[in-house]
Amino acid sequence: MKHSGNPVKPSEAHALSGLSKADWTRGVPDEDSVAILAARFARLIKAPMVLFLQGDLGAGKTTFARAFIHALGFKGYVKSPSYGLLESYPVSGKTILHLDLYRIEDPEELDYLALRDLYDEKSVLMVEWPRKGVDHLPAPDLELEFGEDTETRFISSFAKSIVGFEFNREVLQDF
Repeated sequence: MKHSGNPVKPSEAHALSGLSKADWTRGVPDEDSVAILAARFARLIKAPMVLFLQGDLGAGKTTFARAFIHALGFKGYVKSPSYGLLESYPVSGKTILHLDLYRIEDPEELDYLALRDLYDEKSVLMVEWPRKGVDHLPAPDLELEFGEDTETRFISSFAKSIVGFEFNREVLQDF
């Protein structure tokens, strides 16, 4: 499967700072905060790119994906791909592929989705529960971690490729 960027080599880990600690973390105490951050991503995103969305149930992964897709200009309903596994949204000259692997039992189930055929140079692939698709997904450019502590919810971003590192740098400049 094609990858959207160059994977980060261990020797580059310090330079990219995206392998051991977050490149940035942003508090998102409510849905409006999530939507603002998702809109920032939508303004800056360039295809192809792979985003892994990590976090517990209810942490905001699907909320972020919906807000991102709407911020790109999609006018219809953005449904959770939990049951169908994959939803596709053609918008703004890109194809947003939103994949939710929560319900799969075996990563080989992904072979039936023809992801290899769908993911191309005009695609942005957003994957919820990516650990369930080990070895059947392209390598990520970014991993977004959705979580909460005693004070607020947050989203942390980890660059996993040169493309991801440069994207994170743009996002930080936009803060």
